[in-house]
Amino acid sequence: MTTIPERYRDCRSFSFGDGPRLATELAALVVNGRKTATVSTPDEPDASTVGEYWIVLDGEKRPVCVIETLELMLRRFDEVDAQFAFEEGEGDRSLSYWREAHETYFRRLGVFSPDMTLLCERFRLVEVLAPMDLNA
Repeated sequence: MTTIPERYRDCRSFSFGDGPRLATELAALVVNGRKTATVSTPDEPDASTVGEYWIVLDGEKRPVCVIETLELMLRRFDEVDAQFAFEEGEGDRSLSYWREAHETYFRRLGVFSPDMTLLCERFRLVEVLAPMDLNA
């Protein structure tokens, strides 16, 4: 069991994605330095603020790292660019992969539209609490 250091005990926590497997996969990408961006819908109840620290949980709700929100911007789904897709760190990091994976994700949530507004977030890894294997 990973213990959360005292300095992060007041931080909010969350898991990426919409299920345990995806949460673990995406948390591993953050821990390994590949994922430095994410998107959500602007009406997310747990929206970030710039400068806020978050504890990232894996699919079993274990704390794996701490991130800090660096930038937030609103963009339409069809306006997300290749650089942002690369920073999300998923798949082959291409814009085409990003669009396909995120359309699938937002369709599962029942909210997809090509012109939907997204909250695009860039963050930095502050501290790893539990090492993770990308191949696990």
